[in-house]
Amino acid sequence: MRAAVLAGGAARRYGGRPKGLVELGGRRILDRVVDAVQAVVGEPPLLVANAPDAPTWRPDLRTIPDVRPGCGSLGGIYTAVVSGAGEAPDAVLCVAWDMPFVSAELLRALLLGAPGHDAFLPESDSRRGVEPLCAVYGPACGAAIERQLARGDLKAIGFHADVKVGTLPLERVRAFGEPAMLFFNVNTPEDLEQAETLWRRRG
Repeated sequence: MRAAVLAGGAARRYGGRPKGLVELGGRRILDRVVDAVQAVVGEPPLLVANAPDAPTWRPDLRTIPDVRPGCGSLGGIYTAVVSGAGEAPDAVLCVAWDMPFVSAELLRALLLGAPGHDAFLPESDSRRGVEPLCAVYGPACGAAIERQLARGDLKAIGFHADVKVGTLPLERVRAFGEPAMLFFNVNTPEDLEQAETLWRRRG
């Protein structure tokens, strides 16, 4: 199983500082996500990032820009699916770089549940009901996303009707923690303040 950390989003909310490089509990969020992912797949993940200085964030990782720029989260997923696979295409675990509380245990459950599906996502309390930026995607997703992009649709789950989708049930997700915390995104300075509070409360 391959893995990719998706470093998307502009840095406007932090005055030009990329959000994944913000520290939480004394460590950058990016480093926390990479650690969780690498603990599960056993090798360094691909870093999908468009910033010119992205290769300097983690010199130990292979860093590539979006294959289809300007396509948001969907473009990051697509890049992870079609890039870095060997001669035999394989699935890729994708995790957003701004999820400081995602756990290796949850990611391991996703890997175990993924076989037999083209896309395997955890259920959540979010409006979409699933978390597309913490999921496993198989090679069939590449062509499905291409068809979606041709329609001008950039929704992160817009291609699901064209592939075999499975989900990790919400009750199973809750075995690893509260979904709202596991999938917490640090998008704004206010989010970071809330994340610091959650981090201290967790001890």
